[in-house]
Amino acid sequence: MTSTFAAAIAVGLRRRGIDVTTAHAAGLGGAEDLAQIEFARQEVRAIVTHDRDFPRHHAEGVAHAGIFYCHQDKYSVGELLSLLVVAHGVFSAEDMIGMSEFL
Repeated sequence: MTSTFAAAIAVGLRRRGIDVTTAHAAGLGGAEDLAQIEFARQEVRAIVTHDRDFPRHHAEGVAHAGIFYCHQDKYSVGELLSLLVVAHGVFSAEDMIGMSEFL
């Protein structure tokens, strides 16, 4: 997810009272996938990504706190934001552990 797109999603979610961070804000901008997954797992945070490698990591059995994957060109910021707000209302952090969802 581009940093501009991720920042817009993060701002939108925060405005709705949802606690989020971005890879960049966590000091993980450009970090390897597994480092990002481990950080999110330790923080019990689901990852939202356009990177096709993350569903592959899930399929390979890498432990994670949840992955939401969507194709980069599928949604606008507003559309993805709406989907994530709904997902936040449906799934608890505990529900998401080890779960991968395609949006």
